[in-house]
Amino acid sequence: MDLSFLPHLNASLNALACCCLLAGFAMIKAKRATAHRNCMITAAVVSCLFLVSYITHYTWRSMVIGGTHTPYHGSGPLRTAYYAMLLSHILLAMVVPFLAAALIYLAATSRFNAHRHLARIGLPIWLYVSTTGVLIYLMLYWLNPVP
Repeated sequence: MDLSFLPHLNASLNALACCCLLAGFAMIKAKRATAHRNCMITAAVVSCLFLVSYITHYTWRSMVIGGTHTPYHGSGPLRTAYYAMLLSHILLAMVVPFLAAALIYLAATSRFNAHRHLARIGLPIWLYVSTTGVLIYLMLYWLNPVP
């Protein structure tokens, strides 16, 4: 079975999560709590779908191709920028599920002050991870020079 399409799906899911996060932020600023909740739940579900798809692709790639990573062939400052972005993306991506779970828990238990305070940290991190996920995809699959 060919699952080489999954990176494209993953980037789309990251972009959709980013849009849902931004819409959710706009909705809470407009004091539309129900719309905010719906956007944020959608962002969480889309991010979970991304995670399943990412792990599936990673596993498939290791079994079929033998390697787990797509190499980046850029050089100089672009290569440095790519790996700096990748490192920060990976480190922060490990935190997002815990932040998202805590934010959902706080909102579900009506602890809105704590939710709001944590969201000031969690939202920018989640947005950064979703956005850099798309940028990493673009650099690997569309802007990756041939060696």
